[in-house]
Parts: sequence; structure tokens; C-alpha cells
Amino acid sequence: MKTDAVDAYQLCELYYKEEFEKHKQRGIGLLNLRHLTRQHESITHMYIQAKLHFQSVLDQVFPDYKGIFGDLYFVVSLSVLREFPTSKTALKAGLTKLTDRIACLCPKRSENWANEKAKAILIAAANNPFQETVYSSHLVSIELYITLLLQYQEHLSQLENKIDALANEVEEFMIIQSIPGIGSKIAVMVLSEIGEINRFNHAKKLVAFTGVDPSVFHLGSLQQQLTGSLSAALSN
Repeated sequence: MKTDAVDAYQLCELYYKEEFEKHKQRGIGLLNLRHLTRQHESITHMYIQAKLHFQSVLDQVFPDYKGIFGDLYFVVSLSVLREFPTSKTALKAGLTKLTDRIACLCPKRSENWANEKAKAILIAAANNPFQETVYSSHLVSIELYITLLLQYQEHLSQLENKIDALANEVEEFMIIQSIPGIGSKIAVMVLSEIGEINRFNHAKKLVAFTGVDPSVFHLGSLQQQLTGSLSAALSN
């Protein structure tokens, strides 16, 4: 049931005039693309929430670790932290063991790079105000969050590869990217949500479907009129 007066009037007018059009089914390819992009957005939201919770726990166990690697959520960074989650375990391991482990996890980087990161870990461990972890539950949480974050990264990477493969099969994907300011990610979202543009026989219908016409805003009985209608510009 519609309670908004403006929307209710439009529905009544449509029913009275009987100006119905046959619904045009969307293609399977773009429907698959829409499902994957929405799934990617959902997992990204959960990934961000997991990162926030992880940082909250890390600040209570090993706060200075965040500045050691350029990206805290780099696979090597998380893997090293999972093995040496506290100052005590890092200091006990020593420089040689830390350097060897970092070099093993990231063979593409030089031995000197691994040694510098190991030294930074030891300095952070020595300066850590939490030399002893009071709550063992924090260590359990860190290990669980690291596992979860790595899994999210893997899932997002797989989704991005599949999304790119599907998008490159659609001709409109490259055309949308020709618009200044629109890259591959935005182009995929626009394409997956709008679908086949030939479903719309007029520019105004496309604008109405996407909800980007800034000419009139309705909220209950409130109506605000602006100049420069996008749908008018498209129809000219």
C-alpha cells in the first residue's frame, strides 16, 4: 500500500489510462553481472567491519605494529602477525628468525627489506606498553580476525576476476568508460544495474529508472523544483 500522495496518484493515473507496456526481460549475462557486483559490495562491507574490529583488538595487544608495513592488511603483514602476535613472541623469536620468516613469505622482496621489517618489529615490540597480554581472549580474536580478513581478500579477488571477465564480454562496458570520470568499477556498477539500454525507448525513462534527474524532488507533500533538468538535456 502506497501512503505517499504523489506516488499514489501516479499509480492511479497509470491504472486508469491503461498505458501498460510489455516487460522486457534482462539478459542472463547482465543479471549474472548484477548478482556478482552486489555480492562484492556486500562482502566489502563485511570486510571493512572486520578490519575495524581487528584494529580495535590490535590496539590492546600490539599497537605499534600498524606502522611497520605500508599496508597493515598486506598478506605478509597479517601472516607475520599471526605467528608473532605479541611483543613477547616477537622478542623471543629474534632478528634472524623474523627476517627469515618475512623473506620466506615475500620472496619477491630483497633480504635487506626483510631485515629492515624485522628490526622495525623488534623496536615496536620493545616499546610496546603491553608487554604482557592480560586477556588471552585477545589473542584468540586476533587469530580469528586475521583468518577472516585473508579469506575476505581471497573471496573479493575471485569476485573481481569474474566480474572483469563478464564485463569485458559486454560492448557497452568500454563505451561507458569513455565518459570522463568513470572508471572500470563505476562502469561495471552502472552497466549491471541499468542492464540493456534498449529496454528504454526514451532518455527520460532511462533517467527515471536510474533516479538521477535532479529537476524535481518529492517527499510526501514537499516538492522542490530545480532548474536544469537532466532528462530535458538528454532529450534535446
